[in-house]
Amino acid sequence: MLPVTGFKTFAEQNRLFNANDKIIAAVSGGKDSVLMAHLLKAAGHHFVIAHCNFQLRAEESRRDEAFCHLLAQNLGVEFYTQTFQTQQYAQQHGVSIQMAARDLRYQWFEQLRQRLGFNLIALAHHQNDAIETILLNLTRGTGIAGLHGIRPRNGNLVRPLLFLTRKEVDEIIVRENLDYAEDSSNASTKYARNKIRHEVVPKLKELNPNLEQTFQNHLQHFAELEELLQLKVDEVREDLFTYTKGEIHLPLSKLRLLKPLHLLLNELLKPYGFIPTTISDVIEALDKHAGRRFEGDGWLLVLDREQLILSPQSNYLPTNVQVNANDETCIWGTYQFKISHTSAQVPIPPDPAIAMIDSDQLIFPLTVRSWELSDAFRPLGMESRKKLSDFFIARKIPLHRKSRIPIVVNGNGEIIWIAGLRLDDRYKITAATKNFSIFELSEI
Repeated sequence: MLPVTGFKTFAEQNRLFNANDKIIAAVSGGKDSVLMAHLLKAAGHHFVIAHCNFQLRAEESRRDEAFCHLLAQNLGVEFYTQTFQTQQYAQQHGVSIQMAARDLRYQWFEQLRQRLGFNLIALAHHQNDAIETILLNLTRGTGIAGLHGIRPRNGNLVRPLLFLTRKEVDEIIVRENLDYAEDSSNASTKYARNKIRHEVVPKLKELNPNLEQTFQNHLQHFAELEELLQLKVDEVREDLFTYTKGEIHLPLSKLRLLKPLHLLLNELLKPYGFIPTTISDVIEALDKHAGRRFEGDGWLLVLDREQLILSPQSNYLPTNVQVNANDETCIWGTYQFKISHTSAQVPIPPDPAIAMIDSDQLIFPLTVRSWELSDAFRPLGMESRKKLSDFFIARKIPLHRKSRIPIVVNGNGEIIWIAGLRLDDRYKITAATKNFSIFELSEI
């Protein structure tokens, strides 16, 4: 007899699905997914079968697809299948075959779910899969989040077989005389998961024959620990993060008081693509290397004198922009210049965001760019040149802001205006000026 009662009880306890849900059952043809399909049918759920053909095992892949189609017919449910160019995808995206298959599988399942208007995608993981996942996560250094293994439910994904071990699945398949398609690649130890399954787990079971139950008992504890940590991380984030113009500021004075610092900072920055080794480098640099930059996944972390600055990398170093004589506007990064020209005498505005320039000194096209280490200019009111780096220091410009201040450069390479801060003296309005160019700076 199929363990329908246990199946229903586990689903209820973990709120996996109810009688009204429409479910896509991911079926490979192996024992686990075949049993899941039979249990869904026996429990009276509305579901369809979806099968992925990754074209990795030639004739065997075609056999599996045909078997799953026949299974769907025998169960009286609709069948959907998709063929993938898995090896080509792996090469194009620089990932392993296993990761490519995983990406393609989940992408298609979600697309199918949305197209059919279904609620859930059911996956046939069991307790031994959860153990293997935990061991894999430990070897890869995923941290506390990797210790809870596979969750019974994660968004639209449900795993209703997590109440069974692999041995129990095998016993049910034999007892109920259920047909399945054997995947020959499951026996290979060239894949990390299979190596853990065939070589590591058996050794652990020699030490603890009740390994599955022991892990199962701890999974909930690990999940609760992760939840507790997340509450603490949320509390620290609320106190520590300041959101300013697309940036996140973390004051060093508060950061240094965090304990345990590495754990909390790792959890705070993990969503931005920073890995534990990078977090170690950040902590080591806190009291030594102001100005250092650390890269995450699309994010940049800058160590300023008094704070860490977290910003999308797209915010840094906008590309150079040319300004032609007839241009009326110019956009550089998050700034916009409004440009006008006149021969009429107008008062010089006191606003530092507006520069009035002697037009006859301009050589078009002008360039708007970030500062460079070799930059120097003659600040308005001075006769001598000054390094731009020294000017920034004197103005106490934070390190993270320097690269995002627009520098307007003449066609001859001379700096005209440190936008919003200081005009170059050579381009000021004098009694001899006949034509005027007005640059107005604003943030977008």
